[in-house]
Amino acid sequence: MRFQFILDEIIIGLRRNIAMAISVVLVTVVSLFLVGLGFLAQRQVDTMKDYWYDRVQVSIFLCDKVSTAATCADGAVTEAQKEQIQADLKAPALAAYIDSVYFETRQQAYDHFKEQYKDSALAENVTVDQMPESYRIDLKNPEQYQVVADAFAERAGVESVESQNKVLDRLFALLNQLKLGSWMLAIVTLLCSVLLVATTIRLTAFTRRRETGIMRLVGASNFFIQLPFILESMIAAAVGALLASVALVAVTKFQIQGRLAQQLTFTNYVGVADALSVVPWLFVIGLGIAGVSAFLALQRYLKV
Repeated sequence: MRFQFILDEIIIGLRRNIAMAISVVLVTVVSLFLVGLGFLAQRQVDTMKDYWYDRVQVSIFLCDKVSTAATCADGAVTEAQKEQIQADLKAPALAAYIDSVYFETRQQAYDHFKEQYKDSALAENVTVDQMPESYRIDLKNPEQYQVVADAFAERAGVESVESQNKVLDRLFALLNQLKLGSWMLAIVTLLCSVLLVATTIRLTAFTRRRETGIMRLVGASNFFIQLPFILESMIAAAVGALLASVALVAVTKFQIQGRLAQQLTFTNYVGVADALSVVPWLFVIGLGIAGVSAFLALQRYLKV
């Protein structure tokens, strides 16, 4: 009997305030969609880090006869200097950071260069003698490249120490800023959603003050009077979360995987599975905000 009464009250409330309910749904859709984008942005940055950091190396380029670096003032690297570098790479101080090391000869460097730039006229003008010898180092944790770089940066016989991580760090710093911006925008829209839900519930409570007054007179509890209003807001939030989830999955499937991943193939991208894993959070956040906002808004207007 009570359940049927609450259900009737919810239907009546939604009919009377259909415009406000739609506005709550729309604001919830926008705010939760932005929250979902924030989650996906976080996962995209993590995905790109895993993809790129597994492929980058630290390269120690050795001096040759034409090197102009200050550390090459004595000419090309000597065999003694090479042996010292190899010994330092195997020493306990650096071994903990290094996964593997291999020495790249001039011929190997030349072959790699020809393969990498096989469609460029530049490859036809390079000789084996112009290519530097180097040590190629795979790290256990690519984010700790600076430890190895600092150990050999000023070493005699070493022309330079290069790591693609320097470029990646700048790229990920930019992505983190974009991610922070999306989170800030999501927080602002969530705040708008909270205020709109509170205002909607107060207006709804005001328009139904006669019914709630009668319920007070017959001894209805606070919870029983407030429940229909709270459920109304949560139903609107659930519809908004559903639409936001559909939009998030559609954008991931058709825009990110369907277009972006096909046109820009230099990295991995988040997929539909990542978007689906975010969906439960959208419902939790949407329902939580709607329920708490409605409950707090009703404390002043529906006291017994």
